[in-house]
Amino acid sequence: EVQLVESGGGLVQAGGSLRLSCAASGFTFDDYAIGWFRQAPGKEREGVSCFTTDGSTYYADSVKGRFTISSDKVKNTLYLQMNSLKPEDTAVYYCAVSYSGSYYCKKTDFGSWGQGTQVTVSS
Repeated sequence: EVQLVESGGGLVQAGGSLRLSCAASGFTFDDYAIGWFRQAPGKEREGVSCFTTDGSTYYADSVKGRFTISSDKVKNTLYLQMNSLKPEDTAVYYCAVSYSGSYYCKKTDFGSWGQGTQVTVSS
């Protein structure tokens, strides 16, 4: 059974940093695309950053240069380092795994999701 458990969210002032973690079980990182998504109130869930099927790394334009995705394959954990946070980064952040493959970090490519962790950035 696939399980994804996010942690590391919280309240931070604009300009601050947070590191999100996603502890994964039930699958091997190397075999699937995996990534981070977020959903703000009243908005669609959007791809933030993913390790794609072809081995590339995707970042949404809004987070390029500020966020970094990484993984520890021994711990089977995915990370998202978020620096220079802005109020518009406020959202629930989810990690997800794609069984069918993903090249552009689209939410419809991903089949299993964590429960999410809240990130709130105050101005």
